[in-house]
Amino acid sequence: MNKKFEISEEYFYVAAAALETKEEAQEFFKALCTKKETQLIAQRLYVAKLLSENKVYIDIVKETGASSATVSRVKRAMETDRDYFTKLLGKL
Repeated sequence: MNKKFEISEEYFYVAAAALETKEEAQEFFKALCTKKETQLIAQRLYVAKLLSENKVYIDIVKETGASSATVSRVKRAMETDRDYFTKLLGKL
């Protein structure tokens, strides 16, 4: 990977980790992402929540508007790093 990209990516994660409130997070993503980018990230997180509640794909697609491919991608990510998603979703 490009070294310059790795440095800027690291800076992004440090900045995101420094956010302390929901309002700060909203401003951060509003400043750096398009509305669509933020919506896609939010949608994937909500898909993860529904998957963790053992909802079925068709219901998740209907409720979120996500494609079945997106639901599958999130499911694979959750299976790959189950402990992380359990911890993350437990914080919400």
